[in-house]
Amino acid sequence: MHWSELLVVSAVSLGAIAVMMAGTAIWATRVNRVAVVDVVWGLAFAVIALVAGFVAQAELGPPESDEALRRFVLLLVVTLWAARLASHLRRRSEGHGEDPRYEKLMGGTIRQVGIGPAVRKVFVVQGIALWVVSLPIQVGAVEPVRWPAFVWLGVAVWLVGVVFEAVGDRQLEEYKALPKGQKPPVLQTGLWRWTRHPNYFGDACVAWSFWLIGGLASGWLPALLTVVAPVAMTYFLVFATGARLLEQTMMQRPGYPEYAARTSMFVPLPPKRG
Repeated sequence: MHWSELLVVSAVSLGAIAVMMAGTAIWATRVNRVAVVDVVWGLAFAVIALVAGFVAQAELGPPESDEALRRFVLLLVVTLWAARLASHLRRRSEGHGEDPRYEKLMGGTIRQVGIGPAVRKVFVVQGIALWVVSLPIQVGAVEPVRWPAFVWLGVAVWLVGVVFEAVGDRQLEEYKALPKGQKPPVLQTGLWRWTRHPNYFGDACVAWSFWLIGGLASGWLPALLTVVAPVAMTYFLVFATGARLLEQTMMQRPGYPEYAARTSMFVPLPPKRG
């Protein structure tokens, strides 16, 4: 492995993340909403992919054809995913106050608790998470491609993930827009018939696709060193800040326990009968 070049790429990526989180903290202070960090989350990966590619070329020189193609593929899939996610989250949050999860985490809004708790509990944590989850992107910018088939397998997994994210989000928006008299208590059609969290499942697929393209395609050692990224992302999406946390609230909604009893929580599966 190109350890010295990878160290430079990782250090520069960490610096870029620090700058982005500092800018996001300033933005959050002005609008009194720490949740704007969610909009920056996806875009930060695109910045890391771009920065990592430039730094790797400066350190290693012009890449071979396979490496150049892999860098382009990584930048393309990361940027397309990030642009869609940021646009969706920005549109969804317009006209709303602070996300209750962040308010509970900090003990109030950023104006109430001050910038210190917001930085410690949100922006530093998000920055570290960004750096860890982006490790396959950093490695993919530096290492040679040893198993090209995994690049294209990763693109296929990425496509599945983006479809689940985009379609799931769209179906949820259409459900919320229904008139009150026509809206069922629980959304359980389309992708939501197969999984209770199609958007979270899609996000996990995207994280694994980055690992396939940037980590596993680079060989067994880069794959082993970066597998922590999709594993951590999946853990948070399922158990920490994603599905399990949302389920605590949703289980109070009429009809949701029955829906949960027949519908897979995360991985899409045929609904159970009865």
